[in-house]
Amino acid sequence: MTQKVIDLRSDTITRPVPEMRQVMANAEVGDDVFGDDPTINELENRTAEILEKESAVYVPSGTMANQLAVRCHTQPGDEILLDANAHIFWYEAGAPAALSGASCRVIQGRRGIFTVDQFLEALRPANIHLATTRLLALENTHNRGGGSVWPLEQLAQVCDAAHGRDISVHMDGARIWNASIASGIAEADYARHVDSVSVCFSKGLGAPVGSALAGSQEFIEKARRFRKQFGGGMRQAGIIAAGALYALHNHRSRLKDDHDNARKLADGVKNIPGIHTDTDAVETNLVYFDVEPMSANEMLSRLAQAGVLMIATAPNTIRAVTSLEVNSEEIDAAVNIIKEIAADFRVS
Repeated sequence: MTQKVIDLRSDTITRPVPEMRQVMANAEVGDDVFGDDPTINELENRTAEILEKESAVYVPSGTMANQLAVRCHTQPGDEILLDANAHIFWYEAGAPAALSGASCRVIQGRRGIFTVDQFLEALRPANIHLATTRLLALENTHNRGGGSVWPLEQLAQVCDAAHGRDISVHMDGARIWNASIASGIAEADYARHVDSVSVCFSKGLGAPVGSALAGSQEFIEKARRFRKQFGGGMRQAGIIAAGALYALHNHRSRLKDDHDNARKLADGVKNIPGIHTDTDAVETNLVYFDVEPMSANEMLSRLAQAGVLMIATAPNTIRAVTSLEVNSEEIDAAVNIIKEIAADFRVS
């Protein structure tokens, strides 16, 4: 019998459930570039409604959503301020420079979250020698921050400070659904403080493809033009949008299961000799832990042999992400496998 793989690499590995596949198979479609795809139109309208923004546009990926925001908010030569561990800075292939001619300058936040004082200290004075800061980018939840959730009051203070200096604010809200479930704060209550927000349907929500960018009507019309320029104009994409729409309607509340499983995993490994994790830092569905004396790659190799998949984010740091692909019993199994491997390393 083939061994069941416990895949904790990311919540991007989620696959459409049978009910979602059926909805996708029966989706009504049209040409989205002409605005004729009714399923995409419904998804965009529903997304804008949830976020209480005027409009939204469906795109193939979260990176495209973020980079459309950068392109709309900035001009070549402008500067973006963002946390030092932001996804836009780390994992989007230098796109701000390549696609928008914008540079990034980072703020050293704590778990991806910074204070209004840190933001103000990072601002450059008006000077013809210096880049003009046009955009502040926030990430909620914050991936490399361990799935951390922005405190709403702190987020509002930072956004107010930026707007008071004529700086636009974009939120990378790929996992804003997780932030909302963890905090009990509606997505719109986060989104109201920013000019634009991206959201992802293909992570914890479990759709196979797609993200959206939301903002004002004027902003989204501008983003549609850049979407076409970036190669993101789609035709009968209602087939995939139907999966995202199903996920939006059916999978948001179940994210609590993923959060519970993440805490269960963290609690299970915290007392294993050679494993170090901060269980208090597990707010959503991401768990980071350090390993010693083995390296992260050694640990991952042994885990993979035993049917457990995770990823390394530093030489001795491993990330595990819970999702609808992994149930509570599989978390127990993963913890036991980690115990066995850690014990082997101590003996050797």
